[in-house]
Amino acid sequence: MKALSIAATGMMAQQTNVDVISNNIANANTTGFKSARASFTDLIYENMSREGAVTAEEGNTRPVGLDVGLGVQTVGTVRLNTQGGLAQTENQLDLAIDGRGYFTINLPDGGQAYTRDGSFRLSAEGQIVNHQGFEVDPGIVLPDNTTAVEISETGIVSAYVENDPIPVEVGQFTLTTFVNDAGMHPLGDNMLEATVASGDPIPALPGDAGIGILRQGYLESSNVDIVRQITDLIQAQRAYEMNSKAIETADQMMSAANQIK
Repeated sequence: MKALSIAATGMMAQQTNVDVISNNIANANTTGFKSARASFTDLIYENMSREGAVTAEEGNTRPVGLDVGLGVQTVGTVRLNTQGGLAQTENQLDLAIDGRGYFTINLPDGGQAYTRDGSFRLSAEGQIVNHQGFEVDPGIVLPDNTTAVEISETGIVSAYVENDPIPVEVGQFTLTTFVNDAGMHPLGDNMLEATVASGDPIPALPGDAGIGILRQGYLESSNVDIVRQITDLIQAQRAYEMNSKAIETADQMMSAANQIK
């Protein structure tokens, strides 16, 4: 009886599904977080009677076959890159991307990561960095005695120094896009890295065609829909219970068959 192993694959798949949903719910308030969903495919089939097999001397053929599936497997998690809501913070170094694109972060090992989290800060040297102190690429350093910062929708950074009413342009934020955003690898700390699946990073400026703009004083909220996640969680729980019931039923049938022998 294959029901035991088939139902076991269903339980393992739904366990992964619950893990993914739980992570979505846990990150409901994480800046720039994108929810994910588990993706499943059926396993191979055991062919017990082939479709189209000849069933009579007259050449009659079987219209359908007898194929028994061997269960389900989890093939990946799909990141849903829909826009999150914009929450106003009034912090002049907070930036939200309204549209496509990622900020580029220079890592200490010389590599680069990408993020939608625009909650930036200043280092001791006046350089704009992320919450871990990693440099935002391209590097932007504010002059000493800067009293205010303005960042335009197109990423131009202007600093007001001391009492000078005329701002000084000190740099410009750039954005990066990918052909396949869902193929990026999550690193944690609100950062992603490029992979072969995502394609090479494509540099762009905020406001370019098909590229998002920047909103100063805002942060992008998580795109997690709590109501949908709770609904998905209930469905996953029910599917897990049904697979568990299938194992229980198969065990009872095997016990009954053994008693007959």
